[in-house]
Amino acid sequence: MYKSYYTYIMSSNNNAVLYIGVTGDLTKRVLEHKSGKGSYFTSKYHCHKLVYYETFSDITQAIAREKEMKGWIRAKKDALIDTINPKRIDLGP
Repeated sequence: MYKSYYTYIMSSNNNAVLYIGVTGDLTKRVLEHKSGKGSYFTSKYHCHKLVYYETFSDITQAIAREKEMKGWIRAKKDALIDTINPKRIDLGP
C-alpha cells in the first residue's frame, strides 16, 4: 500500500509567523493545529493556516526537506510559499 508523507508550513493569520512540520496525515495534523492541540508553538503563535505543503512517498525524504526548509532565511520560505500560494489562503480543511 502506498503511504504519503508531507512537509508543510502553517502561518499565523497575519502571516507574521511560520511553522514548518512533517506528518503522515496532513488533514489530521492541520486540524490538530487549528484546534490548538498540534504543538505548543502553533498554539502560542496562532499558526492555524496551512499555506504550503509537499508530498513524499518516503518519510526520510519528508524529514530531510523539513530540516532543509527550517534552515532557510525567512525570505526564502516566503518565496517558496509564493510559488503556489501568493495570497496565503488557507489550503487546509
